[in-house]
Amino acid sequence: MRFLMILVLFLSLAMPVTAQEANGTITTENSAQQDAAIAMRIREILGELGNYNDVSVTVNEGVVTLRGTTASAIEAVELEPLASRVEGVVAVRNQVTETTDIGERLNPAIERFRARIDQLVIFLPLALIAGAAFALVVLLGFALARMRQPWERLAPNTFIAEIYRQLLRIAFVIFGIVIALDILNATALLSTILGAAGIIGLALGFAVKDTVENFIASVMLSFRQPFRPNDTVEINGDIGKVIRLTSRATILLSFDGNHIRIPNATVFKSRIINYTQNTERRFMFSIMVERDADLQETRAMVAKTVQDLPFVLSEPAAQTWIEALHPAGVELVITGWVDQNETSIVLGKGEALRQVKLAIQAAGVVIPDATQAIHLSRDIKPVTTEPLETTQVETVDASEDAALDRIVDAERQEEIAEDLLREDSLKE
Repeated sequence: MRFLMILVLFLSLAMPVTAQEANGTITTENSAQQDAAIAMRIREILGELGNYNDVSVTVNEGVVTLRGTTASAIEAVELEPLASRVEGVVAVRNQVTETTDIGERLNPAIERFRARIDQLVIFLPLALIAGAAFALVVLLGFALARMRQPWERLAPNTFIAEIYRQLLRIAFVIFGIVIALDILNATALLSTILGAAGIIGLALGFAVKDTVENFIASVMLSFRQPFRPNDTVEINGDIGKVIRLTSRATILLSFDGNHIRIPNATVFKSRIINYTQNTERRFMFSIMVERDADLQETRAMVAKTVQDLPFVLSEPAAQTWIEALHPAGVELVITGWVDQNETSIVLGKGEALRQVKLAIQAAGVVIPDATQAIHLSRDIKPVTTEPLETTQVETVDASEDAALDRIVDAERQEEIAEDLLREDSLKE
């Protein structure tokens, strides 16, 4: 009886130990199966990638060990994040190195080159069709741009007509690019191309700011036409007759016979005085008389003298006024109007001044001299002479201006690249 009790007690103590051994065996078997499944999964992934044939995979307690070689160091580095994404992986030990075999290292590059060649062969027919469409559109645009009409009819001169043609060419080139990209199903590249073109254009605009400003000024001047050939103008302090307006500068002929070349950007921004706009032009000069003179009578006499000159216009009439009182006398200002197409403005002014001087002296009015002179008297009999100056009015025609006009016309007849001025265009 006692023996049976001892046997039952022993069995009760031995049963838990047996259960624990069974559980440990089951746990070990599950871990091994899991490691095998992880290794199998990683090998399948590497097999699908095809670049890791020389890589071995071992897994122990969830720790993955990778050994072997790859064609590049980049492929070896990419193995660690690839294996760590597999479920159940605890850690990854990457012992893969880059192979030293030149042939294996060149194989990926050769494969990529072959793939690009195959892609190019497949893509070539479509690219040829897109290129043909682009060439056809561009040729059509250039053919339309070469037509003389309607561009020369729409433009005020050949320079603007050429700008119209160039804009048409650019428009057709852009249209051809859009069609070609649409055939290639690559219209998304158009925004990239236009963005790059905009950035490049902005950079070039800042680099050649003065050139662009001068070009825009040339376009505006060719439209506005502020002067004509042979017009006498003053631009930025330079006075001369207009020879021509080019796409870069305005060329004047000074009254000294020199060429004055003014950039169009300066012309566009400067104050322009056109002396030829109106045929009537006023000359002005001043003269001093003594303070004791009858100023009212002197003024009337001077105004009548100027008005009676044959080259002075009756309307507007000649005028004379008192400008200022000076220590030496009274300053009178005299004006008169002439037809500058018939009378030289400088010769007319000079002759009017001479006649006024003679009239004042004949009326007994003294023209004061502010200078101080020392006279030495000697006992010499005075010699009577006739006055050397005649009161006859001299000829003051515009022959000199006509000679300059002939010089300008002769220069305009020369073979030149461009002239933006037109006699028949609207004048500003």
